[in-house]
Amino acid sequence: MTGMQDGHGWHGEELDLEAYLERVGHQGERTPTLAVLRALQRAHVTSVPFENFTTMLGAPVPLDLKSVQDKLVHSRRGGYCFEHAVLFAAALERLGFTFQGLMGRVTLGASKVLPGTHALLAVRPADDDRWWLCDVGFGRGPLEPIEIADNNEVDFGGWRFRLERRAGAFGDDWWLYQHETDGWLDRHTFTLTPQYSIDYVVGSHYVSTHPRSPFVKRPFAQRFTATAHHRLDAALWTITTPDGEQTERKLETHELGEVLEEHFGISLRPGELARLAQRLDAA
Repeated sequence: MTGMQDGHGWHGEELDLEAYLERVGHQGERTPTLAVLRALQRAHVTSVPFENFTTMLGAPVPLDLKSVQDKLVHSRRGGYCFEHAVLFAAALERLGFTFQGLMGRVTLGASKVLPGTHALLAVRPADDDRWWLCDVGFGRGPLEPIEIADNNEVDFGGWRFRLERRAGAFGDDWWLYQHETDGWLDRHTFTLTPQYSIDYVVGSHYVSTHPRSPFVKRPFAQRFTATAHHRLDAALWTITTPDGEQTERKLETHELGEVLEEHFGISLRPGELARLAQRLDAA
């Protein structure tokens, strides 16, 4: 990790810290320690859902902090990885953590090279000299940071992850695996090349506008807790527990608002809900 810099340019001074901490339910210490980092990530990933509804409703996805916190903090909405990372980075900066933005390539078992469209953060607490991966915007955990160390395997109440380092021609590649019922699945790969907020703006523009992006094709939402992962892919609602057990069913259009409210923590205005339901039918 030599040469990584303190996080800067993440506009932590603009963050409504009280509102953010209330939104995620963090009532503990506000110091840049490993314990606080663990608690803050767990609070964030279990409170703020993942969703691409802004794109589905034909609106732009701004990444300035005011817009992000208006949506994810002051409203009962979620966002995708770039929005989550920008918000979490602002909180880290405000609390005094040393950190750096990173970019990943989501693989999920794919054999071809995919674009770098996943935002992550590497964080070093003040009381610990190790670097920790904070992946708060994937929609499926992990619940807590993972030490960036080769062959590091962790288990958060049955949700299992593993990091692997592979030597590359111009530096190491890191791979994050998540454990599925049939074994380990590579989730994404990343390098430790520093990324900044402007890099996330570029990546977000691709994800929210490019015709080949999955986020412009169908509604998608996720809600993650210590005991269940809820996933809505178009009309298919899947619930997965840490032991791998799954239940799924197809939603009827009239159920959408209630399910989003009760199980995903997402509240849409009536007009937005009606337009999203149309996209659900068309997917």
